[in-house]
Amino acid sequence: MKWTSYKTEKIADLPFYTEGPAVDSREDFYCTTLTGGSIVQWTKEHTIKHWASSAAPNGQIIAGNGDHLVCDVRHRSINRYNAAGELVQTEIAGTCAGVAVCCPNDLIMDGAGNLYFTDSVRGSGKVFFKGTNGAQAILADNLDYPNGLVFSPDEKILYVAESYRNRIVKIDMDRPGFTAAGIKDFVRLPCHPSGKAEDNLPDGLALDPEGNIWVAHYGMQAVHRFSPGGELLTSIDTTIPLTSNLVFADVRTVFVTGGYGEPGPGAIVKITLQP
Repeated sequence: MKWTSYKTEKIADLPFYTEGPAVDSREDFYCTTLTGGSIVQWTKEHTIKHWASSAAPNGQIIAGNGDHLVCDVRHRSINRYNAAGELVQTEIAGTCAGVAVCCPNDLIMDGAGNLYFTDSVRGSGKVFFKGTNGAQAILADNLDYPNGLVFSPDEKILYVAESYRNRIVKIDMDRPGFTAAGIKDFVRLPCHPSGKAEDNLPDGLALDPEGNIWVAHYGMQAVHRFSPGGELLTSIDTTIPLTSNLVFADVRTVFVTGGYGEPGPGAIVKITLQP
């Protein structure tokens, strides 16, 4: 995937700050509106509509069977919806691995369908695991607001954004649900000139087809692209002051969520990577 430039285009304004970007097999785009209580759908025909309701929807992924898994901050839950937007069941309800879940933020599945999600708490945040066999575990603890997460292509490394330390950490995976060597620094992100932690805050993560890690930098109006070795390759101005998350729709199309304040207004931006 070679590209030399990019085009940034705002495709929608919404009344609420947006999060949880996801793309389905039809290439329709979805995002959550957090305090807006809505999951919205943007089709290839460029129409945007309400798709499903949740009290305070945040991170979102689409499973291989078309189901959507959505973090709900207010209910401290992770809920499963079918492809029609109907609530099927609750996957996580207030606890995991025998401890309280306070603020489920973002989530990811591995190739076997095991679930990993962050609990965004200052100083004592966690990364949780729920296996397809029902097993539950805490993969990481005492993180300062863990946020977005993504796997390396071989799923041997789990990358996690630690927002209030302005860094991405990596967890070496021994096997699903088990860490081999604890948590290590991956990269420290660029710092806002203000020096205030809240003006940094790495948020959502994504992986491109070349295995590079992309980071939505909440307070920096940017997404950054890092090599697997931790080299900063590119920084892109998203035009969204509070940039929350991103997802690849295809090898050259990146959708970005966020907004101009919280609880709103929000926006959706499309970045097209050009040869």
